[in-house]
Amino acid sequence: MLSSLSANANAKAAADDSALAGALPDTILDVLIVGAGLSGIGAAAQLAERCPDKRYAILETRAAIGGTWDLFRYPGIRSDSDMYTLGYAFKPWTGAKAIADGPAILAYIRETARDKGIEAHIRFGHKVVRASWSSLEALWTVDAEQPDGTLRSVRARFLHMCSGYYSYDHAWRPFFPDEGRYQGRIVQPQFWPQDLDYAGKRVVVIGSGATAVTLVPAMAQAAAHVTMLQRSPTYVVSRPSEYRFARRLQARLPPKLAYWATRWRVILESMLLYRIARSKPDLAKRKIVQMAAHRLGKDYDVATHFTPNYKPWDQRVCVVPDGDLFRAIREGRAEVVTDHVSRFTERGILLQSGRELEADVVVMATGLSLSVLGGARILVDGKVFHPSEAMSYKGMMLSDLPNSVMTFGYTNASWTLKADLTAAWACRLLKHMDRKGHRIAVVRREVGVEPEPFLSFTSSYVQRAASLLPKQGSRRPWQVYQNYLQDMFTIRFGRIADGVIRFGTEGKLP
Repeated sequence: MLSSLSANANAKAAADDSALAGALPDTILDVLIVGAGLSGIGAAAQLAERCPDKRYAILETRAAIGGTWDLFRYPGIRSDSDMYTLGYAFKPWTGAKAIADGPAILAYIRETARDKGIEAHIRFGHKVVRASWSSLEALWTVDAEQPDGTLRSVRARFLHMCSGYYSYDHAWRPFFPDEGRYQGRIVQPQFWPQDLDYAGKRVVVIGSGATAVTLVPAMAQAAAHVTMLQRSPTYVVSRPSEYRFARRLQARLPPKLAYWATRWRVILESMLLYRIARSKPDLAKRKIVQMAAHRLGKDYDVATHFTPNYKPWDQRVCVVPDGDLFRAIREGRAEVVTDHVSRFTERGILLQSGRELEADVVVMATGLSLSVLGGARILVDGKVFHPSEAMSYKGMMLSDLPNSVMTFGYTNASWTLKADLTAAWACRLLKHMDRKGHRIAVVRREVGVEPEPFLSFTSSYVQRAASLLPKQGSRRPWQVYQNYLQDMFTIRFGRIADGVIRFGTEGKLP
């Protein structure tokens, strides 16, 4: 019955598609999703399944499905968490590798869009620059800029922001003294030049995060030598690229059951390890460093290069599949240098220690620039809405921002775990509003709830964006849990009408 309804809804949406393309100002959608990446495709799939009567569209800035996994093209691009949890709850990951490469993840997302009939709902080349809410009409008017610079508008009753958390247009890029003297090439991973030939060349990768530990072993396969230059160490752990227990389960159980058994084992193991790391940080630090030392050999200076000065999970722990980074270092194809840049020279980089790193190519793997709500200008009844002044409700809605949901994943687990919960909850909210005849849903900050940082991470990219991010609150439901089980019970099973969300009809905000 449900599949029949979904098929009818898809047919209805396809019929509406021409109207959407031709007469955007006069077309009112039930839901507008912003972003056709992992989150946006997942949100659309759940909306089509759970609310088959809803008319929706997806606005995507770029010309292709995939978001991060289509944007990033640097060598070795891969997931930094396992695909059994980065994959959707409703679509089992069937690939051999748990830690998959970028092209495999991109194919998975596009296959989902194709199988669920989502492709026809996507409008590519539509960058949302402004979203304006009218309480009088209980509608959003969203202005999207097209590649030729013209604006098109679409109106919708509900807005689901799946635009991620970083800017696609700008990466974090520090500038160093005398860069103009350097005779080699400087590149950024986010904007990887496809004509770059680094085979047989000396490469320096500046950075020590997930991108850097991915790039170094990948480039070391062809480069003459690769150096990872870091200011300070990061926690790096090795995980198998394939999970043997997953293969055993797949051999003995039906595919869906094997996927769910694997998924829950990974979730529970990850939560247990995280809890141990946070409750016993000295023990966790010692174990992680010991594992690195075991991979690198007894003579390696692990204390300098792989022993951070912060607790595990104060910043994200980096994963390397099958120890590829450690292997490249042990075999002499790569090295880690812990130092600070003094200036560039004609031949490379002069460090504060006085050592010069000669390089034909320098890769600035220096981090992301965070962006909230896709960087769009938001107005509520003519007044500019500032996300930094808002408080996050269950990590999904922002105070004083009506009829909208924001997808923001976990920092200590796969992004999609929270994205799946958010998409399902949005459908629950829409159904509740339909049953009760509500046209508006909004959360208001409560008296006595003290603001706290949205993320507790000390990572540089989070600290740089502290003034842009919303706040979380000192008590539920304003807290942002980094715990899937807590969120599952709170989001999946918690009441929609909990007394915090206010409902109303056209005219004014409740």
